[in-house]
Amino acid sequence: MRLKLQPATTDHAESIAALRVAIAENLTARHGPGPWSAAGTIKGVLFDLRNSSVYVATRRNRVIATLNLCTKKPWAIDRKYFSICKRPLYLVSMAVHPDWQRQGIGRLCAAEAVKLAKQWPGDAIFLDAYDAAAGAGEFYRKCGFREVGRVTYRNAPLIYFELLV
Repeated sequence: MRLKLQPATTDHAESIAALRVAIAENLTARHGPGPWSAAGTIKGVLFDLRNSSVYVATRRNRVIATLNLCTKKPWAIDRKYFSICKRPLYLVSMAVHPDWQRQGIGRLCAAEAVKLAKQWPGDAIFLDAYDAAAGAGEFYRKCGFREVGRVTYRNAPLIYFELLV
């Protein structure tokens, strides 16, 4: 399957929020309540659109995946765990709609994020994933990201990953 990420616009905000809600509900149904249970809102997506580069993948005019790349360090990231670099990008809010999971869409999104980072130009991608059954740690390992640390932030166990580009 081929996938092309495109920059999201405010026209995508409602669809991105709905995708984030679907992900939160799916993870909660499968793994019980946790930090992953917080559903997205349109207001949150609009904030992301103002403060980061938000991308979407669509099929038949429906948003099936999204991710954010930003240069500002997210609150849950502690830089001391990561390699020293001048232009890291942070990959946050990557999500694939539950109906489209396990079809390679996530891997294609991760690969597209790497391409975008190289064009930015960025020299690394840093991210965190929940250190729990509902987390995506194994997914990021399979995509070539390297684990660099484990922390607990606001009662949420996290795994830090990086990929130097």
